[in-house]
Amino acid sequence: MPVEIDLFTVTESMAPRSRRSSSADTQPAAATDAPVRSAADADSLSVEERIYASITTALLQGRLRPGAQLVERDLAAAFGCTRGALRKVLARLGFEGKLVLEANRGAFVPSPSEEDIRQVYRARQIVEAGIVAALCGALSAAHKRRLRAHVRSEEKALCAGAIDESVRLAGQFHVLLTELAGGTELLGLVGQLVAKTELYKALFDPSKGSACSADEHAHIIDALDAGDLAAALTAMREHLSELEERVVEQVRRSAAGEDLGAVFGL
Repeated sequence: MPVEIDLFTVTESMAPRSRRSSSADTQPAAATDAPVRSAADADSLSVEERIYASITTALLQGRLRPGAQLVERDLAAAFGCTRGALRKVLARLGFEGKLVLEANRGAFVPSPSEEDIRQVYRARQIVEAGIVAALCGALSAAHKRRLRAHVRSEEKALCAGAIDESVRLAGQFHVLLTELAGGTELLGLVGQLVAKTELYKALFDPSKGSACSADEHAHIIDALDAGDLAAALTAMREHLSELEERVVEQVRRSAAGEDLGAVFGL
């Protein structure tokens, strides 16, 4: 039996589309050498991006429960879009690990086990240790400016209480390190791993979804800048380990709560 969800939690962040004016509809297209995209194609792309943003925001704000099913028919009706457009969005979210797509069943919010979570963090530990080693003592002045500016943005989002933005920026710090290390081939992998751990935090501890501390990121930058490899590796390892344990603890508490509810018929 699929877990029911309130579609309002998904669709409330989707801004309504404004109607085009009749004058805009009748204006001829400007001359250009580039291929002309039809208004219908452009509109379809816009709808897909808005649906993607709405579902992603709902996930990162912890408004969808682990294991909840996103019923294609109901979502298409709620968003006022075609099922074809919705399928493209669900496929993209599935590829990014934000949803689990099951053949002949549909799309589900991930419901990872403790072991699933630990495996993803283990992968991050291994990959990001190599990134730290590549950057240690090799940060240019421009690199340091970008990293410190990013940490300031994290702090600003946290102070403003913008949880989903804080989560996004916290994850992007690690993607930025990968980029600065010249890890073009690793960007996709690190991006997917970070997206999964961001989602785990949001699903199980939405009120503390921004717990990837900007201060801890600043300590990592300091160690890299000083060329202290041992300190940099320790800072990164402890940072990721602390995040992992916080999420796992919430998973355990959630499971314990569900068990008690079942016992007492609540």
